[in-house]
Amino acid sequence: MTTHEILTAAVKAKPAVAALSNERKNEALAKMAECLAADSEKICLANREDVEAVKDAVSPVMIDRLTLTPERVRAMADSILQVADLPDPVGRVIESISRPNGLKITKVSVPFGVLAMIYESRPNVTSDAAALAFKSGNVCVLRGGKEAIRSNIAIVSALRRGLSEAGVLPDAVALVTNTSRESARELMTASGYVDLLIPRGGKNLIRSCVENATVPCIETGTGICHIYVDRAADFEKALNIVDNAKTSRPSVCNAAECCLVDAEIADRFLPLLARRLRDDRMSAGKTPVELRLDGRASEVIDGTPASAEDFDTEFLDYILAVKVVDGVSGAVEHIRAHSTGHSDAIVTEDAESAEIFASSVDSAAVYVNASTRFTDGGEFGFGCEIGISTQKMHARGPMGLKEMTSYKYVIKGDGQIR
Repeated sequence: MTTHEILTAAVKAKPAVAALSNERKNEALAKMAECLAADSEKICLANREDVEAVKDAVSPVMIDRLTLTPERVRAMADSILQVADLPDPVGRVIESISRPNGLKITKVSVPFGVLAMIYESRPNVTSDAAALAFKSGNVCVLRGGKEAIRSNIAIVSALRRGLSEAGVLPDAVALVTNTSRESARELMTASGYVDLLIPRGGKNLIRSCVENATVPCIETGTGICHIYVDRAADFEKALNIVDNAKTSRPSVCNAAECCLVDAEIADRFLPLLARRLRDDRMSAGKTPVELRLDGRASEVIDGTPASAEDFDTEFLDYILAVKVVDGVSGAVEHIRAHSTGHSDAIVTEDAESAEIFASSVDSAAVYVNASTRFTDGGEFGFGCEIGISTQKMHARGPMGLKEMTSYKYVIKGDGQIR
């Protein structure tokens, strides 16, 4: 089917999907999870073909983003079941107002309608997005990248079969198999068809959607995440947090890309950081982290001299920019200049420094003594997320079920006129 034909079918399916009861949606989600798990071997085979096609062209961490295993497919199915267990976000009474003239005004959550999503690399996003969109009463039109096209076709085939077996229109979930720029532009400009566009990927994709979309668009995901190690930090706690935030999965948007260190402790903390991220990892046979150091940091430890661009780069790799700053005010000043508004953290045992940082840093998620890797729908208790919003309109941070709805006002009267 062409992109236009897919969008036309999605619009036709919109009223039926919006009218489904919570019970019917949960039954369909259970079938979707069942069919996904049943097709695990087929999905992994398609995924191996995707990986083989790009293995010589992308980094090992990007291969990890792309790769599916039976365990990861099982986790995808489990995420769908977790979404089914969550309360129905549709029909919630958000606010009730009684006016002096007797009017009863109720603000009620409703689906957006047709959600379009343009995303890259990670095929698990396909099932997460489909589950969240469907549970919130929306039809979704998915357009993944060419590097995961075989995987996405296999995943969506299983999900649509699950919908059919549950007696639901399979057009509630659709995949645009044309991965050209033209199909992306068509979704960006599908006024009258797409009610909300959600891009998820690198900065070029996000910028393209934000600049070119004529449909409502939510800006998501580029994550230049910072961890500031304060002069009052517990060093062991700080090392654990920076290590986790950088190395547990460097290819994701909530991974740390920059470590800021208070000048008062730089001569003591930086050698420990270099040993932990570089020397210890090499000794353990793991990929060491390349430390890109500003001038003050390079006076303390050896590393790669940082360029100005390094502090504005989402590396998505085993690379960490390191800068020495003058106290919490210096950290906040740097973050204001370089953060993408995703996730930023302070490590400190000083309550006043923590409060200054938390109130001054204007990001979607601000952490005190915890890894930025927790910025995730599952970790926030949302089941999963359709993306991390770095804007302030409608949704901010991990976008779960509630963020997949809009609202309307229902006003009940008894003949009132104005």
